[in-house]
Amino acid sequence: MIIFIAPLCASGLDSARFTVKVSADTEEDTVDKFGKSQPVKRVEDARFLRGTGQYVDDQAPEGALFAWFLRSPVAHALVTELDLSDAREAEGVHAVYCQQDLLDAGVKATVSAATVKDGVRVRRPVLAEGRVRYVGEALAMVVAESIAAARDAAELIGFDFDDLPVQAAPVVGGAPVHEAAPDNLAYDFEKGDGAAVEAALAASAHVVECEVVDNRVIANSLEPRGCWAQITDGRLHMDFTGQGVWGLKSELAKFFALDPEQVRVTTPDVGGGFGMKGMNYPEYFAVAHATRDLGRPVRWMSDRSEAMQTDNAGRDLVSLCRLGFDADFRLTAYAVDTVSNLGAYNAPFAQFIQSELFAKVLMGTYDLQTTLLRVKGVFTNTTPVDAYRGAGRPEAIFALERAMDQAARALGVDPWELRRRNFIRQDQFPYRSATGEMYDVGDFHKVLARCEAESDRSGFEARRATSAAAGKLRGQGLCYYIESILGDPEETAAVEFTAAGRVNLFVGTQSNGQGHETVYAQFLADQTGIDAALIDVIQGDSDRIAKGGGTGGSRSVTTQNTATLATAGALVDGFAAFLAQALGIAPEKLQFDDENYRIADSNMVFSMMDVAEQAREAGRDDLLKVTRTTTLDGRSYPNGAHVAEVEIDPETGAVKVDRYVVVDDLGNLINPMLVEGQIHGGVVQGIGQAISEHTVYDEEGQLLTASFMDYGLPRAADVPFVKFVSEPVPSTANAMGMKGCGEAGTVGALAAVANAVTDALWDQGVRRIDMPFTPQRVWKAMTDATP
Repeated sequence: MIIFIAPLCASGLDSARFTVKVSADTEEDTVDKFGKSQPVKRVEDARFLRGTGQYVDDQAPEGALFAWFLRSPVAHALVTELDLSDAREAEGVHAVYCQQDLLDAGVKATVSAATVKDGVRVRRPVLAEGRVRYVGEALAMVVAESIAAARDAAELIGFDFDDLPVQAAPVVGGAPVHEAAPDNLAYDFEKGDGAAVEAALAASAHVVECEVVDNRVIANSLEPRGCWAQITDGRLHMDFTGQGVWGLKSELAKFFALDPEQVRVTTPDVGGGFGMKGMNYPEYFAVAHATRDLGRPVRWMSDRSEAMQTDNAGRDLVSLCRLGFDADFRLTAYAVDTVSNLGAYNAPFAQFIQSELFAKVLMGTYDLQTTLLRVKGVFTNTTPVDAYRGAGRPEAIFALERAMDQAARALGVDPWELRRRNFIRQDQFPYRSATGEMYDVGDFHKVLARCEAESDRSGFEARRATSAAAGKLRGQGLCYYIESILGDPEETAAVEFTAAGRVNLFVGTQSNGQGHETVYAQFLADQTGIDAALIDVIQGDSDRIAKGGGTGGSRSVTTQNTATLATAGALVDGFAAFLAQALGIAPEKLQFDDENYRIADSNMVFSMMDVAEQAREAGRDDLLKVTRTTTLDGRSYPNGAHVAEVEIDPETGAVKVDRYVVVDDLGNLINPMLVEGQIHGGVVQGIGQAISEHTVYDEEGQLLTASFMDYGLPRAADVPFVKFVSEPVPSTANAMGMKGCGEAGTVGALAAVANAVTDALWDQGVRRIDMPFTPQRVWKAMTDATP
């Protein structure tokens, strides 16, 4: 590689600083170009592993007051007394607020939630308003000099109540949770032609019916929820641990009737979200009100038991599935009737999770148009339920793949063959699903064949025999999943060249631990030739990024990189015009090869960083920051096959997931290492729900699993090595051919493990067993099945 100074004086550029590289076809040049879509280690891990990450509680302003919430100890009651007088007089206390204080201040005092068509809207107060509806609902907020002073003062609050009947189980009818829903029915959703489905089932040669329970879980992010607020230059600044800043910015402006420009929302490092942090919570509005009222910064951080009582829960539904088949075992109809537990209130997105989002992949990867989904969403006196990793897609695939597996057993057909017989064929793409989704591409037969080889299916019987010789039961379970990428298809990116010789990439998504700082920098580097080490990813600040869609629904990689690609293209074009003019050459003689500008019939090479420096010196600041907003025309549809093998000790009922293989079609990958990490994490969460996690309430609505002593999070010893293989079919829905991957592991894991457990127990006479597959539950199922 030869370096020389180009003679550019005639163009008005500084020839002493403009560096031009002359390329040669050398091994060094080839090495320089190698590196796109490589498994680059996460750059953010250095600060996380050294304990220098900056989370919301690390960044609270000096001298901030502490907030503490008094919460209801009962699930359903009328509030007959809430005496705050003694607490307000306690040492170190600056204020104590109840709902009436918010109303008197003239603020909105409620938390918004979306509803499906004809869904029941109910009022959710920031602090309980005359009635409590679940254990953990906030009654009052104490703001004091220290957390200890706030807690002590909360104990001085006089709280009395009259018990009301508790509705702990998700059933239509019973004691009403809200007057607006006397039968507790929040929504009654239906998608499909019911008459056509019933007729098709009646005419089917075979009909298989099964009921599946999708147990309630708690997200349990490593970092609980928290926030702080302060007034800066007359503006409200809220910093919180979330999945996007713009939704909260908008709601805070509405809450206080402020111009949105008077609100700034930021998010620092986030220790996990999983959908649970993707929505607004009452505490954020209460803290913001205290800050505005007192003129002092106020901070709040949930503790673990508080989080388990108040974080929006996940899943919690029961589905009755009916599959019809013809004489050749081809699907003729599919009907699902679901009852979904919403908890005590409509959480922001809750009504859509088990209705519209479930429907998106209702029929999975199978070629069938005669489908029906009916869902009843029910209020109960439990913590609200909302999105949890996958948000409707894992629930739909779990129900379908459990039903397909049960059908295979009932019909005496190999479960792999039954799936193959009903797959959408490759030549049918693009394919419009029964619920209106346009699957752009897919090759399910190829992916399943690869999974069969990678999982060593042919060696399973030998492994089963080995387990039997050791007194263990072994089972294998298959799940073939597909998911629809969710969220806003629009996203914004901005690229800025700084005077310090670095590049800022502003993004509208929000990392919760996925590795965005690495993958976004890597993608921009791939498109521009800028050294990734010089790129700083800027996220989570509504002042620095005008708009964005946040993170959720596996949308980030496709939407954000589409916007980044457009921004990079605008940069390339702008710099090319500038450089061509500076060199006095025709624009068509200048080419950009994703790394450097090259002049036709010349060996001169110009890096983008060099051109940016000269643009700055030429006063062309308009070229140094470029913003583009893009909208995807269609969604991408990640899909793949999961195979789990479990070993069960019949003496104790203990289940061990022994082998796990995933073959995924996630389209083209930017960083395979990060993708594999996402798949591993998703699978572990799926294994946790299937084997040990379960949120339990008693009949009085008391949460019995409010600590890690009682809630069964999976441990490292519970999880096998997860083998991940990529078998891509590039998407046509975006220019990069990518598909999302953040939730794919969870979508496929539930049914794979459940089907493996069923396979292991089938010869023991067990025909039904529901998650979680705890030792007690498995042992009881075997005992009950014994003649």
